Order: sequence, then C-alpha cells, then structure tokens
Amino acid sequence: MKKQQRIQQIHSFVLRDVQTHSKDITKVTAAEFGISRQAASRHVRDLVKKGLLSARGKTRSRSYELATISEKAVQLAITPELEDDRVWRENFSPLVAALPPNISGICHYGFTEMFNNVIDHSEGTKVRTRMVMTAVTVEIWVIDNGIGIFEKIKRKLGLEDHRHAILELAKGKLTTDPERHTGEGVFFTSRMFDEFNILSGDLAFLHWQPDNDWLIEDTESEVGTVVKMLISTNSSRSTKEVFDKYVTAGDEFGFTKTIVPVSLLRYGTENLVSRSQAKRLLGRFERFKEIWLDFQGVPLIGQAFADEIFRVFQSTHPEIKLRWVDANEEVEKMIRRVTRESQ
Repeated sequence: MKKQQRIQQIHSFVLRDVQTHSKDITKVTAAEFGISRQAASRHVRDLVKKGLLSARGKTRSRSYELATISEKAVQLAITPELEDDRVWRENFSPLVAALPPNISGICHYGFTEMFNNVIDHSEGTKVRTRMVMTAVTVEIWVIDNGIGIFEKIKRKLGLEDHRHAILELAKGKLTTDPERHTGEGVFFTSRMFDEFNILSGDLAFLHWQPDNDWLIEDTESEVGTVVKMLISTNSSRSTKEVFDKYVTAGDEFGFTKTIVPVSLLRYGTENLVSRSQAKRLLGRFERFKEIWLDFQGVPLIGQAFADEIFRVFQSTHPEIKLRWVDANEEVEKMIRRVTRESQ
C-alpha cells in the first residue's frame, strides 16, 4: 500500500471514531493499524493542525473532538409568508453543495420537512435553525417556541400521554392536518439520518442508525420542540433507498409498509402482557398493507398481548401482512404459540 493511501486510511479512521473515543483515540488508532503510540499521536496532531480536530486539556487528560469547519444559524419569525424551501436555498444549500448528492439530498429533505412542520403545526412565533459541518458530519437543528410536537399530537388524537404520541410518530402516516399533510415527514426523516432526536416537554425521542436503536428518555426542554439531525458525509444512504424500503411488493408508489419499534410501547421496564397494550400498538395499522413489528429490546410478551395482535387483529384484517423481526427466543415462542392456535 502506498504511503499516502495509508495516511488517508489512518486519518479517516481517526475522524470517524474520535466521537466515541475522544480520550483514547491515540491508543485505539495505534491498535487498529499496528503502529506505535507516538506514530498515532503524530497523525492526531496533524489533523489538529489541519483544523479537522480540536484538542482540550493537558497531555494526560487531553481529549479530542471534531472541529467545526463551517456553521450557520438563522432565527426567523413564523409568519404565513415563511417558506421552507426559500430558507433552505438562501441559507443552507450552499453549505452542502460540495457534498455527495445523496447526503445533500437527505439534508435538503430533512430540513424542509422539519421546518415546514414548524410553520404548519407548532403554533409558535419564532424558529431557530442551525447547521454545523465537520470533516465527516453534517448536523442540523430546527427549534421552535410552540406548543410542542408531542403535546400537539396528544391533543389532536385524544391520547393518554406524550409517550403514546411518540409511538404514533414512529408508525408513520400521522398528521394533525390531514388536508395538507400525509404524515410522512418525521417517519422518513428519522430513518434517513444517522441520528434523529426530538426533544419536547419532558421527553426525548431518539433514533440511531445503523443498529436501528430507538429510545424514549426523560428530559427537560425550555422551548416548544427541538429537532436535531446528524448524518455522516460518508453514508451511502439515499432518500430513494429509504422511500423504496417502505413500499410493499407490487406497489409502484405509496407509503404502504411500516416497521414499528415495539419497545416504544413500554414504560420503563414494564412487560407487554395485556390486550390494552396490544390495542394501543395496533392503532392505525389498517392504513398499511404490510407491517413489521420490531421486537428489539423487548424481553418477553404475554399470551393476551400476542393473541390480540397475531390472532384477533390478523383474523379481522386478513388483507394486512403482519410480520415480526428481532424477536428473542421467548417472544418468538409466544408468537408461534398463538399463531398455531389460530390455525
């Protein structure tokens, strides 16, 4: 391997892994490439000199992080004349113009969808937007001072609490204004970015790629809604790839397939055992032709829960394909039990 290629590999590794190894990136790099700590340290210092990394602290407690290479922030009043595409074109499009088309396309889609949600749904008076670029990431923020997205959904759908609103968001095809919106924006945006976070009120809704991890966390937000989106500039993901993933076989167009993270139904460590929990999960399923239930992070389910979904619902909606994925042995056993009993 040529020397320059070797250097490029090492530098790419450092930039990719420094976020998870801010304090021991030199040690990790040395182990990865079979080089000395001194050699790895020289590569890290070189990236600092180039302005791609920033260092903090003294030698023994020194840590590194990705340096900001470009940044822009805009605050605007929310008025009927405000247009998402114009804000993007005039402020942020030039920042991503040199990035691969799939990345700039994802940034364009995510920004305009989240910004338009603020205009049409937030009931706020101002919106703040920010884009931060490093050597390997693009981070986008959209912040409003409105009613809060989870509260808006809770009120419009008559839900019990904000956690139920988050579950409905994850399913897709959810909108509080069906005459003007299809309810696809948050669903697709959350699956395009490497990290997608919504903070509102006392909850945060988080999604990470590529492991498809979902989480609801307790938090405190002083404003209506905060949306944060982050994507690696090396990602091969594209808007088309994500759209195509949620179209059922035989459908040329249309959002007809969804993947629902069942773990979002849980409160803390509670188990999913009741029919009422199952009915909550099943809400609006009839809007899809194919539904995959993702049981990642669900240790077990009860017989009544499984029966309500895989026997009762399926028997009354035979036209809907109901599937599951990432079920452990206990969950799989219960699903198989109720499906065998229904045959």
